[in-house]
Amino acid sequence: MKTIEGSTCGCDDPDHQTALISIDEALRRILRGTQAVSETELVPLAQASGRILAVSVRSLGMVPPFDNAAMDGFAINTAELSGEGPWTLAIGGRVAAGQTPMEKIPSKSAVQIFTGAPVPDGANAVVMQEEVLRTGNSIHLKRRITPGTHIRRAGEDMTAGKIIVPAGRALSSRDIAVCAAAGHAEVSVTRRIRVALVVTGDEVVQQGHVRGAAGIWDVNTPMLAATVNSPDLELASVDVAGDTRAALRAQLNALAQQVDLIVTTGGISVGEEDHVKPALSDLGATIAFSGVALKPGKPVSFGRVKKACWLGLPGNPLSAFVTWQLFGTAVRNALAGQTQSRVRRRNVVLPRALHHRPGRCELRLARLAGFDGSGREVVDFADATHSGRVAQLLEMDGLLFIPADVETLPSGALVEFNPF
Repeated sequence: MKTIEGSTCGCDDPDHQTALISIDEALRRILRGTQAVSETELVPLAQASGRILAVSVRSLGMVPPFDNAAMDGFAINTAELSGEGPWTLAIGGRVAAGQTPMEKIPSKSAVQIFTGAPVPDGANAVVMQEEVLRTGNSIHLKRRITPGTHIRRAGEDMTAGKIIVPAGRALSSRDIAVCAAAGHAEVSVTRRIRVALVVTGDEVVQQGHVRGAAGIWDVNTPMLAATVNSPDLELASVDVAGDTRAALRAQLNALAQQVDLIVTTGGISVGEEDHVKPALSDLGATIAFSGVALKPGKPVSFGRVKKACWLGLPGNPLSAFVTWQLFGTAVRNALAGQTQSRVRRRNVVLPRALHHRPGRCELRLARLAGFDGSGREVVDFADATHSGRVAQLLEMDGLLFIPADVETLPSGALVEFNPF
């Protein structure tokens, strides 16, 4: 296999690996091998959080739609403040938010106005009520007011027809606020991505069942099911794999007709009891990659079987967790057409030396530990990575990316950190 130039983690160095690809190349192959789901649906704004916007949202009109007061006070025409102050103006009306304004401000007058109310024709400033002295039906100003003071101009936030939220964005409460301000009650989003989970391994026992002497509890299914239980994903099926090649082949064939993504855990090595890849081969699946220069999670694999994508995660729970964080997220984003991804990785500082065995890019569990004297974010980290252990996840906040060729990173070194 050719090495890929420009890898950021160094996993492509031929001195390190000859049969594995880098994290970066695996992500590129996922993008090339995944076609976005084309079906869309309209959903109310209140139900759109976390969904992927399929059609760009444009403003239905100017925002704000008219000149309005930014403060409680008095609308005036500053041109009538002639000579030296102070000035006295009669109160010639009153307008509150939601009320139709008078057609024109009376000459030599001020109109009492409240925040959000439309500015009367002829007025070009709003003076705060705290800056005037009111006596009966008049106000007294001591300071000259600049035209435009405390007026929100029509269209200063949004102009009619302008794209305000681009397609491909995972909608947050901020996006929804903008869509609502633009006059939309609903948005067009990609339909939810249908996912099937298939757990392999005769030793894996579901919680609530009797566990034999050689059995282990199933961690991957509830862990991944919790991850898939999100606004943009639909967990369509959770299955225990058939214990023969023929049974698993029939199982995968049926799922490939029903879902967009099949996620298997375990069974992707080359042993006699590893039936996933042989079953996929029987179905004519295309394998984009099988193995990444990564620790933990080296066996992770990706391909297509019929119309569905397939992501093969390792059986060890921490490996499955880490590889879903990296590659599962990439597949789901590609299927949903998400193009406006938020960059999550950032540089952090090590408080002590970190030791690493060169050979593969390692993703080491780490927790946020405050800031150093220069205001840089500091993380503490596990001393080693154990792919079968999950208890440490409770106290960890993310993963450190340790380059493949690094043996030691000294105290104070900067390293990439990806939060969960």
